[in-house]
Amino acid sequence: MKIRIHANSVRFRLSKSEVGTLENEGYLEETTDFGPTQFGYAIQKSTDNELNARFENNKIILGFPANLLAGWTANNTVGFEANMPLGDGNSLYLLIEKDFKCLDNAHEDQSDNYDNPNQTC
Repeated sequence: MKIRIHANSVRFRLSKSEVGTLENEGYLEETTDFGPTQFGYAIQKSTDNELNARFENNKIILGFPANLLAGWTANNTVGFEANMPLGDGNSLYLLIEKDFKCLDNAHEDQSDNYDNPNQTC
């Protein structure tokens, strides 16, 4: 699972096996160590109707509606997005999507990523 954070935007990208784990188990988590402290990010199946997020105990937790998650492993839906109101006139943009194989020569293992629908750049 990868995350990208920029201003009021959080994007999650998941491999095939991660989408399957999330659909079957309802929870997925990663951590990054910073010496004595860890930063975590997780996705949790929820009963809400919209994507939502919270930050607690040094962890971003994305709430993913169960009705959107059901069947996501097998269907062609790339991802889901939402603007979560923050109550001060601002919002937090949330995006969760399947991770595609890069079209250039990336130096990371992409064997578990989805085939890129754009076969050429």
